[in-house]
Amino acid sequence: MIPIDILAKHEPNRLLKEQVIKWRRHFHQYPELSFHEEQTSAYIVNVLESFGVYTIETGIAKHGVIATLKGGAGPVIGIRADMDALPIVEQNDVPHTSENKGVMHACGHDAHMAIVLGVAAVVADYYQKGQINGSIKFIFQPAEEDTDDWGKTGAPYFIESGVTEALDSILALHMCPWLETGAIQVNKGVSMANIDNFQLTILGKGGHGGYPHESKDPIWMLSFVLQGLYGLISRKLNPLEVGTISIGKVNAGETPNVIPSEVTVIGTIRSYSKTTRQQLIQEIEQVAQMTHSLGGDYRLEIEAGEPALDNDPAIIEQIKTVAKDYDPDMNVVEAPYGMGGEDFGHFTQQIPGAMFFLGCANKDEPIKPLHSNNFTIDEASLQIGVDLLVGTVLDLLKPEELSSY
Repeated sequence: MIPIDILAKHEPNRLLKEQVIKWRRHFHQYPELSFHEEQTSAYIVNVLESFGVYTIETGIAKHGVIATLKGGAGPVIGIRADMDALPIVEQNDVPHTSENKGVMHACGHDAHMAIVLGVAAVVADYYQKGQINGSIKFIFQPAEEDTDDWGKTGAPYFIESGVTEALDSILALHMCPWLETGAIQVNKGVSMANIDNFQLTILGKGGHGGYPHESKDPIWMLSFVLQGLYGLISRKLNPLEVGTISIGKVNAGETPNVIPSEVTVIGTIRSYSKTTRQQLIQEIEQVAQMTHSLGGDYRLEIEAGEPALDNDPAIIEQIKTVAKDYDPDMNVVEAPYGMGGEDFGHFTQQIPGAMFFLGCANKDEPIKPLHSNNFTIDEASLQIGVDLLVGTVLDLLKPEELSSY
């Protein structure tokens, strides 16, 4: 491990840049799925222990890690990185391609962990020089991508552990493949969607395909239900609200000459506001009730997922200021991040927090989207992520003379 003293603000950052790249490549090469991040966790703990200044807690959400630095009176700031990978077969041809077949860091969590370790290295150096006024908790969170048997991702377990009660605010970043390295995207307020999934089972009466009049065909009923579901967005939702419903799976029947007794429809509900979230669930219930007039019945199950990511406006302003101080020519895009989900929203429901998106696309190359089997990043973006997070956390901690990294 590189000595802390060479990571100082006034020293060349070449070795830190190289180390952050090494950390990212290690995580990329050995990805682990949600709630299975045992080796990832052990590696993170080993790195953090090498800094010699952190109090380390483990075991939150099975493999989660919290590293705390107490620098005296002052605010307590959290910095969160997610740890888990996705069940994807990687198609990149690089020396550090995934060694775990069918598992891949296709959402940038390898970069998130490496960047936050880089921040921890820099902060440790400041601390050893007596230049930290406040406390910092580095939160390495498992299971952002998937839920356990109780329907929970990793973030709720950290909240249940009491960590947010000790924090004044919290920061995070996300890799952004639709922006080139050297750009960031920020947004005040709701920036990513509430996520709910639904399973609607239409119940009818099966029968012979040659005698449809003797059955209560649930597939026929489905044709009306689907029109109703897709019509909700265009005719029942206020056009000024943000929300959508999508069907991902329809399952029914096994043979061409038998009308099944039931049809299952599985889909997702996305929204930005609590009001729209509740409205869409109620509207799906009303659409399902039309099966009664068609001679059938239904069963509707709603799986509540992540809440919307709600960025604190003041913290977003600080991130923008740090970005422009860092590089006056930096492209700062101000726009919502989309209809994807992010369980960092659990944290921002509890305390002021903000996530920004960090441009990581190579110039003049096609976009390689998040969750794709060829997702990759320009590793030059890693040091930018470190610098912006360090600058922002120092701004949040103060004093003024340390507010520019």
